[in-house]
Amino acid sequence: MGYEEQKIEGRNAVLEALRSGKTIDKLFVLDGCQDGPVRTIVREARKHDTIINFVDKERLDQLSETKKHQGVIAVAAAYEYAEVEDILKNAEKKGEPPFIFILDNIEDPHNLGAIIRTANLAGAHGVVIPKRRAVGLTATVAKTSAGAINYTPVAKVTNLTATIKELKEKGLWFVCADMGGTEMYKLDLKGPIGLVIGNEGEGVSKLVKENCDFIASIPMKGDIDSLNASVAAGVLAYEIVRQRLQ
Repeated sequence: MGYEEQKIEGRNAVLEALRSGKTIDKLFVLDGCQDGPVRTIVREARKHDTIINFVDKERLDQLSETKKHQGVIAVAAAYEYAEVEDILKNAEKKGEPPFIFILDNIEDPHNLGAIIRTANLAGAHGVVIPKRRAVGLTATVAKTSAGAINYTPVAKVTNLTATIKELKEKGLWFVCADMGGTEMYKLDLKGPIGLVIGNEGEGVSKLVKENCDFIASIPMKGDIDSLNASVAAGVLAYEIVRQRLQ
C-alpha cells in the first residue's frame, strides 16, 4: 500500500466520494464560492465531520494535480480505518486480553505515526482516534509509523467517551496518562486495558478523564514538566507490557 494520500478533484467526483462513505480527511473549498453544487458538497462534508478549509484560488491551483478542480479538492485518507469491533477480534484471534490505545486530540501527524508504531511494537491490538480535532491517517502519519499502519488497525470514532463506555461493558478498564495521578509502577495494569493519551497542550479532556478508572503518572526527575505525547505513550505501554509478561 502506498503512502500517498488520494486527492479527489472536481465537484461530481468529490460529492460522489463523500456520499459513498469514503473517509475524507480534509476538504479544500474556494472561499466565497456560493454555487449550489459547492454548497451541497460543504453540507455533505459537515455531516461526515470532515475538516473543511476555505482557501483562495491560488492555493487550490497549487494543490491541484488535474488543474480541473472546479473549486473543490478533497483529500482522502491514505489508509482504510478499522472498526472498534475489528480491534477486539484481533485480540481474540491472538488469544490475548485486549490492549487498546485511545488517543484524545492528537493533532501532530508525527506524534500519531510514532504512537501507532509504539502500539504495534508493544503488541497493542489497535488504536482508536476521534473524528474531530485530531489528525487522521495522512501520508505523514503513515511514513512516521514506519509501516506499522499496515498491521495495527486504527478506528475513528465520533465520541471517545461513548466508545470507552461501550468497551467498559466488554470488560476493559481504562488508564489515562496525566500529571498528578498515581505513579504508574504502583498500579496493577494487567488484564483487558485501554491506555488513554492526550495531546501535549491540554492533556486528556475532562470528560474522557472522568470516564477512566485510573490516572497514571510517569515519575519525572528533570527540569521540564512534561514528555512528548508519543514518548509518554511508549513509557506507559511498556509498563503494561512488563506487567503482562510477569
